[in-house]
Amino acid sequence: MTNLTRVLLTTTSFQDTPGPHHALLESQGFEIVRERGPLPESRMLELAGEFDAFLCGDDAITQAVIDKSLSRLKVISKYGIGLDKIDVAHATLQKIPVLFTPGVNHTTVAEHTFGLLLAISKHIVTVGAAARQGEWKRITGHEILGQTMGIIGLGRIGKEVATRAQAFGMPVIAYDIHWDEAFAREHGIVRCATMDEVLRGADVISLHCFLSEETRGMINKTTIATMKNTAVVLNCARGELVVSEDMAEALAAGQLGGYGTDVLDEEPPKPDHVLLRAPNCVITSHIGSRTYESVVRQAGRATANLINYLNGDPDFIQANKF
Repeated sequence: MTNLTRVLLTTTSFQDTPGPHHALLESQGFEIVRERGPLPESRMLELAGEFDAFLCGDDAITQAVIDKSLSRLKVISKYGIGLDKIDVAHATLQKIPVLFTPGVNHTTVAEHTFGLLLAISKHIVTVGAAARQGEWKRITGHEILGQTMGIIGLGRIGKEVATRAQAFGMPVIAYDIHWDEAFAREHGIVRCATMDEVLRGADVISLHCFLSEETRGMINKTTIATMKNTAVVLNCARGELVVSEDMAEALAAGQLGGYGTDVLDEEPPKPDHVLLRAPNCVITSHIGSRTYESVVRQAGRATANLINYLNGDPDFIQANKF
């Protein structure tokens, strides 16, 4: 490695959280340029062509960005597992490896999922805010014991949610196109044949699937109509899985019991985003994987992926194949 290797670092949790990942990255003698992501395509296009590597979060790495970067870009190292902001197909066509970090944040995201559920079920956000304003507001909530947890996407995070649900005394039903029969049998999880079967049968619906053209907008006016009017929807995956306008309308009409989400279809949202004023809606600012423990794991793996690839060491995790 030489000082001529330029790395664009955009992920804010990497930059803001102390840990050994900083020393690891700086030990390589890279020229590191720091930006506060996630960056839109317009900013990425301004920067494209000046870097050997991207160490990125949810920045828009589109076909145009990749094409403008081709004169120099050797690798894209994603901090995290969601690849929907990267045009992976075009990167593959151009023989640019896309590295990622599976298996580093499932515990943290599962815990956050239950934080959202408990906040909604017990009205924690509402009464907590009222208490800080001097109002002793008392609202009757609900137990989650005995409620059916429905999980869409039984991958690493979905499995962590399932085991925690059972610890709370919640039976679990789930749908996943890649079904792990051994795990389901061990934990007594009922397999649903379709996503719609989960939506109809669950009291709590937790989304843990990737964003794709098939899953975009899958929670919408039509699918909401099939759910129980007391159902709570949880989303620690991607905001675009849910049609925001349809969700807000359903909440206002009492068609759902609540919506807890760590992600929105626009981040950060504009002040007039429709969900910001929706009733029974708890929104957090995409912090589900942002803990001191998880950030160190993600950042360490993303940095090791980057360094090892550039050094010819095979210890890296690649999402695309040539």
